[in-house]
Amino acid sequence: MVATDALRAIFRVNLGVKRNERVLVFTDKPSKREHIPPENVLRRERLKDVALLAAETGRSYTKNIVFHEFPSVGTHGAEPPASLWEKAFGERTVKALRDEKLLSPILRKKATPAQLARAEKIVKRNARQAVDAVVGLSYYSSSHTTFRHFLTKLCGTRFASMPIFEAEMLEGAMCVDWKALARRTRAIAKAVNSFQSVRITTQAGTDLLLSKKGRRAHADTGILTRKGTFGNLPAGEVYFAPLEGESQGTLVLEWAPTRELASPISLAIKDGMVASVAGDEPYVIELEKKLSERHENRNVAELGIGTNEMARRPDNILESEKILGTVHVALGDSSSFGGKVKTPFHQDYVLFRPTVVLIGKNRKRLTLMKDGKLNQHALEG
Repeated sequence: MVATDALRAIFRVNLGVKRNERVLVFTDKPSKREHIPPENVLRRERLKDVALLAAETGRSYTKNIVFHEFPSVGTHGAEPPASLWEKAFGERTVKALRDEKLLSPILRKKATPAQLARAEKIVKRNARQAVDAVVGLSYYSSSHTTFRHFLTKLCGTRFASMPIFEAEMLEGAMCVDWKALARRTRAIAKAVNSFQSVRITTQAGTDLLLSKKGRRAHADTGILTRKGTFGNLPAGEVYFAPLEGESQGTLVLEWAPTRELASPISLAIKDGMVASVAGDEPYVIELEKKLSERHENRNVAELGIGTNEMARRPDNILESEKILGTVHVALGDSSSFGGKVKTPFHQDYVLFRPTVVLIGKNRKRLTLMKDGKLNQHALEG
C-alpha cells in the first residue's frame, strides 16, 4: 500500500497532473553494445517493471499516457535517441529539426551556439505539440541534456527525472513529508546563495574549494507543479554549477555510484579539472576511461547538498545524493543548470560526513555542516 501511495503521489502531489494533460513515461533497455555488471542486471530488469506500473498508475489521473522504451545511451548525460524526442516534442518538431540538419549535432552534443539558437526557435514555434509532463525512468539520466532543457525551458513541460530508480525507494526516500522537505531545501539554498564560494572537507582527505560567483544554487524540492519545473524523484538537494576553471584541491572518493570502493580513490583537482586519478581500486580504470574520452569530462560540474531525511541507501546514487548530511560532487556536463560545459557525461559522487563552509565577501564564513551534521542555527540566521 505504501508503494502504491508513493506512485500515486508522483502524479497527484509531485507533478500535479490534470485530467486533460499528456504525460510521457519512458524507460530504457540495455543495448547490444552495453556491458552490464552482474550486480546491475536485476536492477535494470526491475526498472522497466516500475516504469510500466507508473504508466498504469498515471491512467487514473490523465486519459493520455504515452509509454516509450528505447535502447540505452550507455552513460548519464548523453542525449536520448530521436524516437524519444518524437514522443516528447511531436513528430512535426523533430522533422523540422532534421530538415534543418540540427538534430544530429544536438544528439552528439556537438551543436554550435548558432545551431542551438535555430533549434530553439523551431521548438518554441511548436511548443504546443510537446507533452505536459514527463516521468523519466530510464537507467541513464537525461537530466543534463538538451532534450530535458528544451522541454522544461522552451515548452514548459514538468519533468520528474528518476534514473537508476528502484522499487524499494517507494517505501523509503519517496515517503517523505514533501512540504517539510521543501522548506528545509529552500532554506539551505538561500544560505548558499548568500555566499560566493564553498569549501568541502572530509576525514577521508577531501579538501576542495569551489567558486559560486555568478551562479545560483537551485532547490530540488520534489514539488514540480509549476510550468517548466524540473527535478529528481526521490528529491532533496541543493545544487549549483561551480565556476569553470576555479575549483581547486583534492576529491577523495569512497563510493562509486552503486557500490562502496574497496579502497579510496584520490582525484587531484586543478583549475576546475581533474588533473590526475590515483588509487588501487578497479573502478580507477573505468573512471580514467570516461575522463579520457573527452577533456570536458574532467570538468568539476556540480556541487550538491542532500536534504532528504528519509533517504538512506548509500549504494544507489539517485538516493544517496539526497541523504541529509551528505554532499556530492559531479564531473562532466554542467550546461543544463547554469554551467558552460557540454559533454555526454555527468557522474555524481557522494561524500559522507562532510564539513561544509560557506565563504563570502571580506572572508565572512559560515559552517553549514560539520561532520555531516546540519547547522540548524545557520538556517535560522
